[in-house]
Amino acid sequence: MKPVIQVLGDAFIYSCTFDKAFTYEQFIAEHILAYQIAGKTQIFHQSGEIMLEEGQLIIAHRNQFAKSIKIPAKNKKYQAFSVVFTTERLRKFALENDVSLQNNYRGKRNIVFEPNNLLKAYFQSVMAYVDDWKNVSPKLAAMKVSESIELLLLQQPELKSFLFDFSNPNKTDLEEFMLKNFHYNVSLEHFAKLSGRSLTSFKRDFAVIFKSTPSNWLKNKRLSEAYYLLKKKNKKPQDIYLDLGFENLSHFYTAFKQKYGTTPAKI
Repeated sequence: MKPVIQVLGDAFIYSCTFDKAFTYEQFIAEHILAYQIAGKTQIFHQSGEIMLEEGQLIIAHRNQFAKSIKIPAKNKKYQAFSVVFTTERLRKFALENDVSLQNNYRGKRNIVFEPNNLLKAYFQSVMAYVDDWKNVSPKLAAMKVSESIELLLLQQPELKSFLFDFSNPNKTDLEEFMLKNFHYNVSLEHFAKLSGRSLTSFKRDFAVIFKSTPSNWLKNKRLSEAYYLLKKKNKKPQDIYLDLGFENLSHFYTAFKQKYGTTPAKI
């Protein structure tokens, strides 16, 4: 069974599979509250790794890179349901509920916790929308997202600054940032945003530091890392191409042969 991912408007995401599956979603643009219904999710993010167990919740901060592996339970399909907290929706909630902050958020960008009974009941209720989404109005979807925010703050009031800090990423050391994150297969716009720059200033600073364009540098950096893993670590091509940001195995083979004059398998 191929992984099934249902994007329900801009409010919810439902995912299920019977087979272990690698997700290609690598840029988290908005806050997400995800409930692990069955199976596990192994999440690789910029600061480390998390294993989300069955029955747990994770809240993931907007504007970060992440990869994940969906792991079904024995004789049971993988299931996860996420609520998407768009910035627009959170701003509206803050205005309607007179929410204000004194300081910007400086805590963890991914927080795992056990839901209380109210949040468990909430996710049971929204799961009913998966098979009947065509009958769910935008107004009802907005109400259900607002309900999840209320319940989340009731259980975890300290997440107020997490949710309602609307500041943009600070400008970072670009060389350190790129060397740490080159393997994420995302657009230059996303690299620019997370480094705290406009696309124009990102390209300008990049040329000064790396003496190359971002696209050429990324391709060569990923290929040189691939060569090292194949030659020195005895890795197999099919085990590394996704981790290094290549879209598919065929693309990896073509780019590798163009650079090194031979295929990854022959290394």
